[in-house]
Amino acid sequence: MTNIHAVIFDVDGTLVDSNDAQARSWVDALKEFGYSVPYEKVRPLIGMGGDKVLPETIGVQKDSEKGKQISKRRSEIFKEKYLPNIQPFPDAQKLLDRMRKQGLKLAIATSAQPDELRPLLQIVGAADLIEDKTTARDAKSSKPDPDVMQVALKRVGYPPNEVVMIGDTPYDIEAARKAGVGTIAFRCGGWSDSDLAGAIAIYNDPADLLAHYDSSPLA
Repeated sequence: MTNIHAVIFDVDGTLVDSNDAQARSWVDALKEFGYSVPYEKVRPLIGMGGDKVLPETIGVQKDSEKGKQISKRRSEIFKEKYLPNIQPFPDAQKLLDRMRKQGLKLAIATSAQPDELRPLLQIVGAADLIEDKTTARDAKSSKPDPDVMQVALKRVGYPPNEVVMIGDTPYDIEAARKAGVGTIAFRCGGWSDSDLAGAIAIYNDPADLLAHYDSSPLA
């Protein structure tokens, strides 16, 4: 796949070890509003946005008044309680550096909110390495719908067959596929190889891809 000119990254569970924290922030916020939703029910939904999580867990639409209140509180809880302890995955920044040196254009396509994205990228040391950032605010519907990917594709300026997605969930793979893009998947987000079966390649984490870069689809 030497014709690849751009890489679109997910962030949570891909560059930073934050999926568990994202799930717990939903559980905490829902509890404050009187909903007892088990962590085990929320965790598999991480990778989708609130427009999917809220209907799946409590049957509330994100754009309803209650949905907006819960989503706002979840974001506050995540930033105040969990963000300070989030760590990057090994060699995440080194992987980005390697790609930039190769001349690849780097972009983000995430279901996260903009005010959560920048501190997460700062944790990786990548806040200024990636110019094009597409978040939940830029798309009508979150992954696995292709909206975020389609916006990111327009921003990178390359056709889908010259772009690769790197993510950690089946939702990343499905959203990319619907946009005509292949996905390199990481196991570090907590999904099994069978869940990630639609990927063009699977690695443990950024360090694993970096170690096998010369034999990867990006070489």
